Amino acid sequence: MCNPPRLAEVRIVAPISIIIPTYREAQNIPFVIERIRALREARDLDLELIFVDDQSNDGSVEAVAAAGLDWVRIIVRDGPRGLSLAVVEGFRAARNEVLVCMDGDLSHPPETIPDLILMLDNGHDLAIGSRYVRGGSTDDDWGFFRWLNSQMATLLARPLTRVSDPMSGFFAVRKSDFDQARDLNPIGYKIALEIIVKCDLENIGEVPIHFVDRARGESKLTFKEQLRYIQHVRRLYLYRFANAMYLLQFLVVGASGMVVNLATLSALQFIGMADWVALMGGIGVSVISNFLLNRRFTFSYARRRNPWTQFRGFLVASLVGILVNYVVAIQLSRLDWFQGPFGLQFAAMTGIACGLVFNFLGNRFAVFRRQHLRGDSRR
Repeated sequence: MCNPPRLAEVRIVAPISIIIPTYREAQNIPFVIERIRALREARDLDLELIFVDDQSNDGSVEAVAAAGLDWVRIIVRDGPRGLSLAVVEGFRAARNEVLVCMDGDLSHPPETIPDLILMLDNGHDLAIGSRYVRGGSTDDDWGFFRWLNSQMATLLARPLTRVSDPMSGFFAVRKSDFDQARDLNPIGYKIALEIIVKCDLENIGEVPIHFVDRARGESKLTFKEQLRYIQHVRRLYLYRFANAMYLLQFLVVGASGMVVNLATLSALQFIGMADWVALMGGIGVSVISNFLLNRRFTFSYARRRNPWTQFRGFLVASLVGILVNYVVAIQLSRLDWFQGPFGLQFAAMTGIACGLVFNFLGNRFAVFRRQHLRGDSRR
């Protein structure tokens, strides 16, 4: 029986484009080029190396030029900075069918790129370099809080993918699969998760890697970037679980409206207003706050449209929802099932639920309906 060939004996035939997003990584660029040059020669790889720079103005362009290699180039981006945006631009500019993304600080081992390519050759849609599968590891000085931060970020991504290390920025994907992506709108630095979700990739292979802390330059993982990651995950939830997420946000806003209602009512009572004035004031303020919060967060894709038209529609949907609530509760209260203790309360709760669902559907598909127009694809 023949043994399968070792990885070192397997020849990688497919041309590869390696994309490295950079911002102030001039110190690392010569070392990155040298490591990839050594890999290219050792494995006889057909590859191009593309640095995509976010206007660092730190000598990155000169560092690439100094290498004097025709298979290495740099693209200097215009527009807003962002590692994910840089990767997308690099993927679109790539000439080859196999795309590889890695960080520019050599925290990812270039020598593992052939492993990623073989994963694709074996039928996987995307291959990712993982710190958390068997055989993967990180430097010993990570510390508890850095480890906890990584685990929490992975947990947030769990509803979107079962990959053990979706935060990895080291992965390979076919350009033909990447080109199938719809509505790419990444923010922050975790483009792999965006591609997995937007390209509908399910067969993900994971290759163990040892993640090395950067030796030169400064980390780009700031608290601001962590907040942007949360915003990114929210967008992907909305993309993958649209109506469920809109309903959840609608319920959260509704709960906040109840707090606003009670606070306003109590304040008006405290200053001596009549009960009916306090009640109306609480309802009025909560309706306005619900509208503003839903417009800003729940249905943020529609916030560029006329707010007064939307507010009128919101009031109509709310009034009809109240009517639905009342009619359902009254009709149920007459049934035998609701004649026992707390029967009216259960009927009222059912009415509230029906009114809430009606309010949500009316706002989601009428007041804040999505218009499939260019420039209105944000979630």
